[in-house]
Amino acid sequence: MEKCIYNNSNGLWYELHGDYYMPCLVIPEEEVHTIGIWGRKHQQYLREHRPIIYSNLILSGKLYSYLADIDTQARNKLDLLVIQLAEKEGINDQLKEQNQLAWIGAMNNIRNRAEEIVLNELIYGEDAV
Repeated sequence: MEKCIYNNSNGLWYELHGDYYMPCLVIPEEEVHTIGIWGRKHQQYLREHRPIIYSNLILSGKLYSYLADIDTQARNKLDLLVIQLAEKEGINDQLKEQNQLAWIGAMNNIRNRAEEIVLNELIYGEDAV
């Protein structure tokens, strides 16, 4: 029996292991992507609540690029929301100069609300997948 054979019908190589031919499957190498907190939270959500989608992303070799993209989107949206909410509520440098504690409290409040919006829309929402 030959050590390796090629199947024209499916385009796969098979290697002889004992009495059986096993397909020579290789998961493609992924590029190195930096994944931040938002990507990790979405990864945990997929692993726990969407295991089929999570498995498909792993098997297709697209998991880390997908998570890096989600992380970038979430960070950009968070920054934009903080700026927009601060402008809408009149939180500016003048308040920062007059009363730093009030400015810090207001900005922390805005950031927490913006994080909740990002979590609900991008990380855990139905549109997140």
